[in-house]
Amino acid sequence: MGMGRAGSYYPGAERLISPLLHLLVLCTLSSLTHIGESQVQTPQCRIQKCTTDFVSFTSHLNPSLDGFDTEFCKALRAYSACTQRTSKSCRGNLVFHSTVLGISDLMIQRNCSKDGPTSSTHPVIPIEPCNYHSRHHQASWPGTGTGAPEHPRPTYLFCGLFGDPHLRTFKDHFQTCKVEGAWPLIDNNYLSVQVTNVPVVYGSSATATNKVTIIFKPYQECTDQKVYQAVTDDLPAAFVDGTISGGDSETRSIWILEKSPGRHVEIHAAYIGVTIIVRQQGCYLTLAVRMPEELAMAFDETQDLQLCMNGCPTSERIDQEGRLQLPMLGLQQASFQQQARVEAQRGLFTLESASRKCREQLEVKDIYFHSCVFDLLTTGDANFTTAAYNALKDMETLHPKREHWHIFPNSATGLRPFSLLLNALLTGFLITVLL
Repeated sequence: MGMGRAGSYYPGAERLISPLLHLLVLCTLSSLTHIGESQVQTPQCRIQKCTTDFVSFTSHLNPSLDGFDTEFCKALRAYSACTQRTSKSCRGNLVFHSTVLGISDLMIQRNCSKDGPTSSTHPVIPIEPCNYHSRHHQASWPGTGTGAPEHPRPTYLFCGLFGDPHLRTFKDHFQTCKVEGAWPLIDNNYLSVQVTNVPVVYGSSATATNKVTIIFKPYQECTDQKVYQAVTDDLPAAFVDGTISGGDSETRSIWILEKSPGRHVEIHAAYIGVTIIVRQQGCYLTLAVRMPEELAMAFDETQDLQLCMNGCPTSERIDQEGRLQLPMLGLQQASFQQQARVEAQRGLFTLESASRKCREQLEVKDIYFHSCVFDLLTTGDANFTTAAYNALKDMETLHPKREHWHIFPNSATGLRPFSLLLNALLTGFLITVLL
């Protein structure tokens, strides 16, 4: 027996390498040949599809584990059957004939019989009841062998909150709100998220988040209620009960991952397909949430006050869809003394210097860039630059639709060009401070 199965050694594995490399080369040649054939005469030859299926059947196999020979022979028989089905349309195709020879060599080397079970194109995957993706995958791709889903794949929604504060709703609407005090972002049958906002500058209506409370509600046998709470300068890597995960000993249904101590945590609730990112930047917190749409919509009329779902109430909006009923005065029309008072409170940022500071981390002049500029002009706190940058990166990590990542002010729900919006916002700031 010698070393047996210690390490990753497997008797005969060295004989497997050369034929497999041969088949991988054939796979590449098949792809190139397929392109040429589609332009010339034999687009029906499916040898590339056969090779791709074989790679998918065997990519997860480990020669050092029991059962390798059985599964590898199943894949080879399926590969051989596929080539037989496409043999007529591949007549004269060099890659096809080389592949058939390679399969024969491998079957001889592995002592595979020509008759026997083959790998299934749609293998049965065991359901993990405490994993949303597993449950939904089973509903969408039943073992019918047809490859046609019975139900649509799950749709995910994204919501983010950062800065003074800026809200990106599940509907990709972007708002700047006052919302001082405690407000619910999400409140449905599975999840509740509440934030508390405090004023950032004396005399201004702008606020920022200093507390986040997240409640994961009990779900079947997957988890009991789990509560996570973060406040400024206390961003824990555990739930309030002291645990860092939930579920049974074999399968975690929910867990916390600390990415940067005291600065960045991620909460993964696999049983409901939810991911939440909480960060602290400077004195304030930011939040990003990804959640399946069907679960986000599971609420009744008593739970309709949800900022992520419906946005901020009109009375709490600062931007008012870019149509503030304020004179477009602009800073240049304030007296020198008035400018000095405001600039001292803002940390001496001008529109030009704020824009330059935000461009250091935000290359695209989308709504995240403009929110950064507004935050610097309002607060003078350079930490809001990094907060906007992190909010953008978290959105790119969690938002399911890349084509919706960037929102530009002059194309978002009727917003006027940002220069007008910024003037209006700053005018409101001037009025509240100077009076």
